[in-house]
Amino acid sequence: MRTAVSNNPPPKGSSPPGSRPLRLTDEADLLRGLEKAIAEGDGVAGAHCIHELWMRGALAVNIEAALDRLWKSAASSIPSWLPMRHIEWLGVAYDVSARFQPKRRGRSNIYLVLLDYRDSRPDDFGVYVGETRHPIAVRFDQHKAGIRAAGSVLKRGLELLPGPVLHLQSISRGDALDIEERLAEALRAEGLLVQGGH
Repeated sequence: MRTAVSNNPPPKGSSPPGSRPLRLTDEADLLRGLEKAIAEGDGVAGAHCIHELWMRGALAVNIEAALDRLWKSAASSIPSWLPMRHIEWLGVAYDVSARFQPKRRGRSNIYLVLLDYRDSRPDDFGVYVGETRHPIAVRFDQHKAGIRAAGSVLKRGLELLPGPVLHLQSISRGDALDIEERLAEALRAEGLLVQGGH
């Protein structure tokens, strides 16, 4: 079984996933890079290869298989921004989140949580949009422990989705409150099932 990795920021010098550092790499080279990363237990390189294939619309079964292999070979070095399962709309979340830029730095963070609706809706997954002054991993743990918890996250929260909102960390409270609401509205407008955002 996969276990979540720490939600530490990416190491200095590493590219955030939203920048898509492998955007210009052809698919054959991406697949070779992924095989090399799996063989060497390089979670960061493997994560970037999988992420790029995902953003290009690779089949869900291929992404799931690649995730499984990478988790087996490099669990300790996989960056926290790589989801643990395939999410059809992840590219939409990146595109929509990129529209929002904070004006000021501060102590607040925007976070997304993957919600599991496989038991009750045709769309398997939804997303919770929140803001916090805590590190986002701590806030997720609070939700799951029932501390100031949103019911949707307490009952259906699977994992954080930090990748799309890495640029929305350590921002001013005013910006965070504004972006939280507008981001939730924008994701809803794209057809996602969204909770939170208030």
